[in-house]
Amino acid sequence: MVALLALGALVLTAPADLLVYEGKEGLGKGRHIVFLAGDEEYRSEEGLPQLARILAFRHGFRCTVLFPIGKDGTIDPNARDHQPGMSILDSADLCVMLLRFRQWPDDSMRSFVSYRLAGKPILALRTSTHAFAYDADSKSEFKEYGWQSRAWPGGFGRQVLGESWVSHWGEHGKQATRGVLEASAHSHPVLRGVEDVFGDTDVYEAHPPPDAQVLMRGCVLSGMNPGDPPAAGRKKTDSGEEQDLNEPMMPIAWTRTLPREAGNPSRVLTCTMGAATDLRNEGLRRLLVNGAYWLLGLDVPDRADVNLVGDYRPSPFGFDRFRKGVRPSDLAWPLSRAGQTEPLRFDR
Repeated sequence: MVALLALGALVLTAPADLLVYEGKEGLGKGRHIVFLAGDEEYRSEEGLPQLARILAFRHGFRCTVLFPIGKDGTIDPNARDHQPGMSILDSADLCVMLLRFRQWPDDSMRSFVSYRLAGKPILALRTSTHAFAYDADSKSEFKEYGWQSRAWPGGFGRQVLGESWVSHWGEHGKQATRGVLEASAHSHPVLRGVEDVFGDTDVYEAHPPPDAQVLMRGCVLSGMNPGDPPAAGRKKTDSGEEQDLNEPMMPIAWTRTLPREAGNPSRVLTCTMGAATDLRNEGLRRLLVNGAYWLLGLDVPDRADVNLVGDYRPSPFGFDRFRKGVRPSDLAWPLSRAGQTEPLRFDR
């Protein structure tokens, strides 16, 4: 408990809408990671704070988490147009995002776009392939970032990450995912020490462009348990072509290195896993922690410490299943609420 309370002392005082973990010693010391949580289904408001705690307390990074905030000041994933604190991206070295169909006001979006245009790295999870959505009559100068954009086909997801929303390839809520390392990528630093990857979210249909390097593919399982066998059957792709569910397997993690007119190329790592429940898996956590190191140009540890920080019991994914009444300050370590000395348990 003493050691855990020492970790708690690393929580930095921050505005009420933000959550900041200030790392001390570690290879990440001096680097700032900003996490953008904002989806209605996969509990990014629970998963990203855990990932931030790991990167801060195990590796020394300064980690700031931004949330969608409702009118009452609590975290509300359905508040698609309110993500306070976006200007903090100006000081970020890495952006980690799990967003879905956001439609931020232009001043918030401007901070995100400025970050991207500066060529800084991005680690994008799950629904970030369709992070932004704009109404057909939107006057926003950033309307092209929407996933249905025609001016910039596929919007931010397709153009930057390498894919937009296509379809659920596995049966949602019934067929889980086993990660299979791509044979040609075994030596990639992001995969160092990664093994036994499993998530209870399903495989997405994804067709990254030729310039993407696939790191991992997703085996569609016949059930929701790690030991379930691969699913059988065939399905039509978005283009109308019929193929086996697992032959070939869909990519679920890939990298891109995007050229820029001026400055160094920008690095992107996309993973279509990443729900809060997926992060119970050690192999996936290691892939994401390794990814942070690689994106920042740091040497990836031989076997990164990805032990969970606190009692992590994430809520199941699903719409309108988020825990009501939670404020960013409630997710600090330890909690500041009277009588609480451990992180919030979402099973209560």
